[in-house]
Amino acid sequence: MSALGKAVEGLGETVLAARNVAKSYGNIHALKGVNFEVRRGQVTTLFGENGAGKSTLMRILSGVTPPSSGEILLDGVPVTFASSVDARDRGVSIIHQELSLAPNLSVRDNIFMGRELRGPTGVDFAEEERQARALMEELEEDIDPLTPVEELRLGQQQIVEIARALSINARILIMDEPTSALSASEVEVLFKVIRDLKARGVAIVYISHHLEEALQITDHAVVLRDGAMTAAAERRNIDLEWIVRHMVGENFDLGAPPTGYNFGPVALSVRDVSVTDKSGIELVDRLSLDVRAGEVVCIYGLMGAGRTELLEAIAGRQALSGGAIVLEDRDVSRLSIAERIQRGLVLIPEDRQRDGLVQTMSVGTNLSLASIKAFTRGLFTSTAREDALIADSIRRVHIKTGGADLPIGSLSGGNQQKVVIGKMLATLPRVVLLDEPSRGIDIGAKAEVFKLLAERARDGLAVVYSTSEVGECLSIAHRIIVMSRGRIAAEFGSDVTKEKIMAASGEAVVA
Repeated sequence: MSALGKAVEGLGETVLAARNVAKSYGNIHALKGVNFEVRRGQVTTLFGENGAGKSTLMRILSGVTPPSSGEILLDGVPVTFASSVDARDRGVSIIHQELSLAPNLSVRDNIFMGRELRGPTGVDFAEEERQARALMEELEEDIDPLTPVEELRLGQQQIVEIARALSINARILIMDEPTSALSASEVEVLFKVIRDLKARGVAIVYISHHLEEALQITDHAVVLRDGAMTAAAERRNIDLEWIVRHMVGENFDLGAPPTGYNFGPVALSVRDVSVTDKSGIELVDRLSLDVRAGEVVCIYGLMGAGRTELLEAIAGRQALSGGAIVLEDRDVSRLSIAERIQRGLVLIPEDRQRDGLVQTMSVGTNLSLASIKAFTRGLFTSTAREDALIADSIRRVHIKTGGADLPIGSLSGGNQQKVVIGKMLATLPRVVLLDEPSRGIDIGAKAEVFKLLAERARDGLAVVYSTSEVGECLSIAHRIIVMSRGRIAAEFGSDVTKEKIMAASGEAVVA
């Protein structure tokens, strides 16, 4: 099976449209009379800050939730989707921003879950495996279809999510942040697939906070702001400045390294640390690094450079195969994650949904979870102290929420990220590690996160963050560490150029 096919006629015709669509949740107006259309054989890119209404509009178009008012037109005819399955059966498929895979099931089973292929004697597992393998080849991923999803890295799980959507052979494909966990090479493969799908006549909606990346693939751009459409234009009439101006009203930058103070003593010392995978391959190879109180250090590297493994080893999530982790002159290498948190060493993980949040809990409970000892005495909890901590965290981290009692899933991606950061900062750490802190959040929320980190560095917090985006290196970092194949390939100050960083990582620099 192939998700791709021959070119078709009728390219550019509107196949799916929203007319005066509004959506309210109580007093919150997520969408305010939006008009939006998707064209056959074209990519319509939807830009907007977290909370602008992008995901809400996509959930309506894909049948996940009904609109409060307005109508949806499919091929010019009003339609009501009873569910996402109903929308899928009519040719509308969505790749959600947050992964919706079953980690204990195989790649094959995840791709065909809920629409299993049937044979004379039941589910045809052999045919499912063959089709899953063909999809992996099409996406240029060497993934065995029988591998449990939980054994895959985050980027590979994203590929499985994409493969599941492609397997449906949809007429309309909605991609909500499909590249947030992909490497540069994986993004290129996805863009190749998108171009082939366009030639076949598939209408694509593409949502991404990687603005420059999205410009490579878009044919038509729409900007949402506070639930309303603020701009729409063809690709030839837009650039990065146009997008940012209509998204946030002004050009945003990610700040500069905080100044006006002296660094304190060494807060974190990584000494000859090695991390080995199950097959004995060195993911981190005898790496040493010191970070001082008040210093902001960025760790840059391509996918597989060892960034995540290093941060997880420091935080206690990965076992060391050699070396030591020293926090303020005390070896914490043998301490548990909880014990390291108590001593002031915390990690904000890359996958906030799986590792940073409890989806069944409220905004407030997620914020207070890591600080529970601060307001408990024996078997009793001080509700007043907990409420004060939650209110203080919401204020300090600038979380936009209708209330602390609301479910965490009611927040936008950027505000969920702020909850994870706020939860760990509430423990009053001495060192904070952040793995891809801007993953899946918009330029405005990204600027707020980096501003917050810079403010805390001025207060003496040692900050270490990893990123695969060069622009984020050139923001608040005093020092930039480039990793390659588990080792430090180069070290730079804040005045380094983008080209030097990329060259040191082994990444090709495109003129």
